[in-house]
Amino acid sequence: MDWKTINFDWNRARAFLVTAELGSFSAAAKALKVTQSTLGRQVAALEEELDITLFQRVGKGIEITQGGLELVEYVEQMGEAANRFSMAASGQSSSIEGTVVITASEAASVFLLPPVLKKLREVEPGIKIEIVVTNLSSDLRRREADIAVRNFKPSHPDLIARKIQDTKAYLYASKDYLKQKGPFRNKKDLKKADFIGFSENTEYLDGLNKLGLDLSEDNFPYLSGNHIAHCSLVKGGAGIGVMAQKIGEQEPCVQIVLKSIPPFPIETWIVSHRELKTNRRIRFVFDFLVDHLGE
Repeated sequence: MDWKTINFDWNRARAFLVTAELGSFSAAAKALKVTQSTLGRQVAALEEELDITLFQRVGKGIEITQGGLELVEYVEQMGEAANRFSMAASGQSSSIEGTVVITASEAASVFLLPPVLKKLREVEPGIKIEIVVTNLSSDLRRREADIAVRNFKPSHPDLIARKIQDTKAYLYASKDYLKQKGPFRNKKDLKKADFIGFSENTEYLDGLNKLGLDLSEDNFPYLSGNHIAHCSLVKGGAGIGVMAQKIGEQEPCVQIVLKSIPPFPIETWIVSHRELKTNRRIRFVFDFLVDHLGE
């Protein structure tokens, strides 16, 4: 390698990459835990080193230039390599004390993880857990989290995953709602019911109709992309919604609407980065989740 041709500072390149990804100097400065003026100087110094304009002002914001777009792909590869370097180094640690970041959906974070994490704390009090609650898929390869609890099998070869026992979801409603609007003795009776749907509701509606229900969008007066809001509407008697059996069984005020409707299968995968699996602390939490969430 001709080292003389490398004429820029990595910290400045990192400042450029994070700014390009987040779209503003303020967001990038917050992510890197530096002041906005410091980050601005780093980007300006990189522009001077490379003799290129990377961002241009557009109103009160910034926009990456064509020259910046041509370079960002290479800096992304550098960032991924730096992450792999950091993860490989952290994997050499034999200490079990420290922080583990777990990302999980809203429903899993609120209803499933708390009792398991309480047990974990009792067994290993030196481990601290940070929970990233999101229904989006965090990028483990970029260290947005150490471990993910997901409802699909990851496809990237750098990720290692363990599938735990499949769970089931049913249509639930509050007992009060069933008294007021029921009884629902068969699938045809559900045509007059109110349902809680999701922000992107077409697939859910089609799935219910494939099970023999005859529903339309008029049956869905409530839509939400938030799983906790969905469950709260069910518990509050607003209508019928889908809930994981493990969650429904914890709620004495709700019950399955029609047991003749087959359950929705739910896959659950515990996922981590392959190199992080060599870290004793991460491996311990990973195995603990596999054992206890699978119970």
